[in-house]
Formats: sequence, C-alpha cells, structure tokens
Amino acid sequence: MSNAFEKSINFGVGLLLYSREKVEELVEEMVGKGEVAKKDARQFASELTQRGEEQREELKKLIQNEVAEALEQVKVAKKEDLVTKDEIREIVREQIQQVIREQGCFKNEGTK
Repeated sequence: MSNAFEKSINFGVGLLLYSREKVEELVEEMVGKGEVAKKDARQFASELTQRGEEQREELKKLIQNEVAEALEQVKVAKKEDLVTKDEIREIVREQIQQVIREQGCFKNEGTK
C-alpha cells in the first residue's frame, strides 16, 4: 500500500480536482491493476479523499491570502473602511444641528 500511496503523492494539485467518486474510480482501477490490495482499497480511497480536502483547504487559504495581499497593494478599500449610509446621515444630521446652533447664537446676539 505504501507504494500506491507514494504514487498518489505524484497526483499533486490534480488530486484537488478529484471528487470522491473520481477517487473511488481511481482506487478501483488501481485494485484492478494490482497496485492496491482490495482489502486496503476503502482505506486508501478515504486517505486520498481526506488528503484532497486538506489540500483544497490549504489552496483556499493561500488564494485568500494572495488576493488580500494584492488588494492591499493596490489600496482597495475594505468593507470596514467604507462609510455606511446611516453613518453619512448621522454626520449630516450633526452638521445641520451644529449650523442651527451657530445661527441660533447669532440671532440672540442681534436681538440684544
């Protein structure tokens, strides 16, 4: 089984693309060729599937990190950096209230 497992390492990134069904087909083919013992086939398929999932997760993290780094380099704003409509409304409301307070002060000064 170790020889067959070593061969599976050579699949590399290609293993990422294999679905569980494809892995099972591959193992059945290897059993047919005598590269894997029938009694070990289920465990071997499980190991290949698990390994594929682990590699998929690693690739996903790598891609996410690379995309984040690329966006950082081109200075793209992140969602948390953007001002929401509610925040804009609050800023405008505060500015209007400030202007009203300032005008109220000037009106009181003119009536003295």
